[in-house]
Amino acid sequence: MSDGKVIGYLAYVTKIQLICDGDSCITAGSREKMKEYIRRTTPQLLNNVTITKARFGDIKRGLNPGAAYSFDEEAYNRFYPLAKKNGIQVGPEDFSGEPPDGSRSGLHFVQVRKMSISRN
Repeated sequence: MSDGKVIGYLAYVTKIQLICDGDSCITAGSREKMKEYIRRTTPQLLNNVTITKARFGDIKRGLNPGAAYSFDEEAYNRFYPLAKKNGIQVGPEDFSGEPPDGSRSGLHFVQVRKMSISRN
């Protein structure tokens, strides 16, 4: 079953506080990439975080109530085929360009969140 597949890694400062970029949880493809992100953005937290595996089922359950995730290329490439297979509407992403303007870390992430549609 796809719910147990490891997509990447999350970093917790406390049980309920994750390392985020704005309002989306950073999901890095490896522990090393997560450490690199933390070193670039909040180096004072590097020795005070717990880095854990982010499984597809956990991410899927997080998306339902409205959580957002920012994936690096490695994590997104694991997430994308499982998301499509599970009916999550996402598309392929191109990570070849420069990170978007305003990137605090200088790293390229793609953000995924559940969109709601209101009908009048």
